[in-house]
Amino acid sequence: MRLKRALCLTVSTLVACSFESLVPKVNASEIQIEKIGAVKFPWGLASIGPRKVLVTTKPGKLYLFDLSNKTKIFINGAPESAYYRQGGLLDITVQQKSGQNYIFICYSKVSSDGKLTVAISKSILSGTALVETKNLFISNHVSESGVHFGCRLALDYKYLYASLGDRGNRTNAQNPKNHAGSIIRLPLSDVKTPGKPGWLSEVYSIGHRNPQGLSFQKSTGQLWSHEHGPRGGDEINIIKKHYNYGWPKVSYGKEYIGGNIGLNYSPVGFKDPVWTWTPSIAPSGMAFYYGTMFSEFKDKLLVGALKYRCLKVITLSSNNIPIDEECLFKKTFGRIRDVEILQDGSILVINDEKNGHLFRLHKAE
Repeated sequence: MRLKRALCLTVSTLVACSFESLVPKVNASEIQIEKIGAVKFPWGLASIGPRKVLVTTKPGKLYLFDLSNKTKIFINGAPESAYYRQGGLLDITVQQKSGQNYIFICYSKVSSDGKLTVAISKSILSGTALVETKNLFISNHVSESGVHFGCRLALDYKYLYASLGDRGNRTNAQNPKNHAGSIIRLPLSDVKTPGKPGWLSEVYSIGHRNPQGLSFQKSTGQLWSHEHGPRGGDEINIIKKHYNYGWPKVSYGKEYIGGNIGLNYSPVGFKDPVWTWTPSIAPSGMAFYYGTMFSEFKDKLLVGALKYRCLKVITLSSNNIPIDEECLFKKTFGRIRDVEILQDGSILVINDEKNGHLFRLHKAE
């Protein structure tokens, strides 16, 4: 990896540039894995309080799990989604405000002409149902394609952010008047936020292929994202307003039939990733660890790796740049689709499998 090679040059006095000697490793054998409950093709998860979590499934179901007694309740009223290839009922996040749980869901939706688009709904959780559901956002891009929906969500106190894939048409990602291939920002109040001239007002950044990780780093307030590259070139990016992250003009991956796609560096006007994976790991879901249960995970970035069926644990430098990674629990869970940190510091994981499950990782209790 380019960033790893660059760091090796600065520490060349160390034998073989051993990252193992620089970064303490995690002892996975000390971590207990608790199977909470079965769920078919889970895709997104969001905790509500210390012991409850909502889980979406790509086929269109929404469940509330109680971690204390390992029960699962079906939640009525989820938006009607289009379950086709990579599409379906995808990510979910929760805003707790004035005694209410506001539920945001990103999903693939059938458009008026029978094609597919991406929508984000907002609801209130009332008992075992979502009520007062309305679409907060509908993408202006429709397509027959069933790939690259993106659809990860992240909240701060003023805005909802969502990652949108290029829908399999790479030219979308360089068009700021097109929602596809961008990260958008939606105000949580009725106040309109002015955008960049020539850009749709809600488009926050462009140049994204298929971003399936989106998370705020609490210590800095920065928004981080990762995305799938083509043949190689998966990326981690720190997202900044009105930046262009390159795809497809800049890519560290290759065409599936061989050959370069674009430049393998970012010229003026484009933002370089802070980390790349070649070969691809197929990243999905991400969370910064700030809990106290696992001191060895403190301030690290956790990323699901669909291809390698493991949890990537990424160490950051004092300058807040990734410098090393571990692949934990390889083939323990299957294809890890999402990861979430609970209030007690334990870690939730879901796997994108027909016979999928919700798992909790914790120390001995």
